[in-house]
Amino acid sequence: MHIPSKFKQTNLDILYQLIKDNPLGTLISSVDNDIDAIHIPFYLDTTGPGEVKLQGHVAKVNAIYKKCMDGSKVLIVFHGPNAYISPNFYPSKTKTGKVVPTWNYSVVHVKGTVSFKQESNWITSHLEKLTNTHESASQSKPWLMSDAPEEYTNKLVSAAVGLEIEIEDIIGNFKLSQNKSTDDYDGVVVGLEDSSNELESMVSKQMQENNPRNRLS
Repeated sequence: MHIPSKFKQTNLDILYQLIKDNPLGTLISSVDNDIDAIHIPFYLDTTGPGEVKLQGHVAKVNAIYKKCMDGSKVLIVFHGPNAYISPNFYPSKTKTGKVVPTWNYSVVHVKGTVSFKQESNWITSHLEKLTNTHESASQSKPWLMSDAPEEYTNKLVSAAVGLEIEIEDIIGNFKLSQNKSTDDYDGVVVGLEDSSNELESMVSKQMQENNPRNRLS
């Protein structure tokens, strides 16, 4: 992935936060000249000493489990908010007219090797961590795996396989108008902030909170 230097994001705290905020990743694998992609939620495990891993699970009937082997190289893409940028946001439009539409977005690419986890204890622990993370963030009375009948959850666990990706390379492409003038940058922030579209307002917030060209603070 070619990333212009102004858009390249290497701050691990920012990259990890985007993954936590947008955990549904696109996992891309290539085996025997056949490319496949699946979409699954990931848990970012930062508890290991010096190791950061992505953990997920799929059904045993999933093609990735049938085709990939332990140690296979994979790519996972995480998408942050994105928004269409109208030339109307740029004050320079009235001065020179030399503006065109574009798109603002943020993505994180992770490369690593995959290993599959067969142990029911590993899968159960992973599901509990994944569930507890999202239940506690959205529910006043979080649902627990123990709320479901044990026989039922055991059956589901037996039909799944865990997967863990050891992160070998991680990079972000945060295209957030960093290449624009101060006035045009601020015009984008305000234009998106006033939008009724949730994604657009999220991009405005991201520009103000995470971008080094935070003009409005």
